Amino acid sequence: MKSDVQLRKDVFEELTADPSLDAAEIAVTVKDGVVTLGGDVGSYAEKWAAERAVKRVAGVKGLAEEIQVKLPGPAERTDADIARAAVNALQWNVSVPSERVRVKVQNGFVTLEGEVSWQFQREAAHDAVRHLTGVRWVDNQIVVKPAVSASAVKGKIETAFTRHALLDAAGIAVNVKGDAVTLRGVVRSWAERDEAERAVWAVPGVAHVDDHLIIG
Repeated sequence: MKSDVQLRKDVFEELTADPSLDAAEIAVTVKDGVVTLGGDVGSYAEKWAAERAVKRVAGVKGLAEEIQVKLPGPAERTDADIARAAVNALQWNVSVPSERVRVKVQNGFVTLEGEVSWQFQREAAHDAVRHLTGVRWVDNQIVVKPAVSASAVKGKIETAFTRHALLDAAGIAVNVKGDAVTLRGVVRSWAERDEAERAVWAVPGVAHVDDHLIIG
């Protein structure tokens, strides 16, 4: 098991290696394997990238993300400007059924609402707006509403787990109730935990995932 000192070093190196963010503006503290990020960044995209970078580091057991988005003067936009840009971005993204997604903006905080059939469409909507100038935060409230039986969902998830080289399927228990999936068990890393979630979300019929996997 890594010490907190080594884990902090690894996290900072991963942040530094990511060209999409300025690691010099991000503070990193670690206690008992839980990483806390602080500091200021110039965009929501950087904030999001920092969180993803930490989750790639082996040994991270938890993450408290307290980074603040401080937009530089030229990046300031009115809520109306951001809303128009968001609507346009969604319409131009072929993965997003834009007619089923609504956008609200308040003080630079973007809220996405609506219903889609697949998780990848939900993620694509988030990706379409997170890089827009002026955005401070994205609250993705889009709901996935497919129609598939619970037994079919469970079978597809378990089959997907056995296909993924990064996953130890034997260590993960899957429970499906309606369109909600609960994962329990022990995985080797945060990356493996994320991979399990991605595999679940890729199965049609999944609208909610409760991830209770423990990193051991």
